[in-house]
Amino acid sequence: MQYQVRAARITDVDRIVDMLDAAVGRSLDGWSASRSADLLRQLVGLPHAVVIVAESGRRVAGAGIMALRPSVTLGGLVGSVDALLVDPAATPSPVRETLLEELLRSARNKGCVAVEGTTPSDPAERARWVEQGFVEADTRMVRNLASAGARPA
Repeated sequence: MQYQVRAARITDVDRIVDMLDAAVGRSLDGWSASRSADLLRQLVGLPHAVVIVAESGRRVAGAGIMALRPSVTLGGLVGSVDALLVDPAATPSPVRETLLEELLRSARNKGCVAVEGTTPSDPAERARWVEQGFVEADTRMVRNLASAGARPA
């Protein structure tokens, strides 16, 4: 199945929050769905964040959230993948792969020297990240995006 990836819109926030709730639950120190929605509405319009959705037939099948931060040690901006979410009714592997590819493309376009994310607990998912060029670094997966001659991650 093909997935169309696009920038998230304010109208996608409730669906993204539903997927986030399903993925992490709401037992995180009283963090509420309304607070998540408020934060996502802000992130959708910020230049130092990337919020994307994968659709199939006008139905949101997944979402990716990445924040950009400066890193003195890496010598530039780093994209930090905060969430890769998949609708439970969708096939997870192709949705995650499509979203991750688009997050990497967005990070390059925004001038990032690296992209990082929490190491997936699922070995198959970890293998997909490795296939995309990520390496394990403690509890994080990191992919160097710097051009030749730049300082490696």
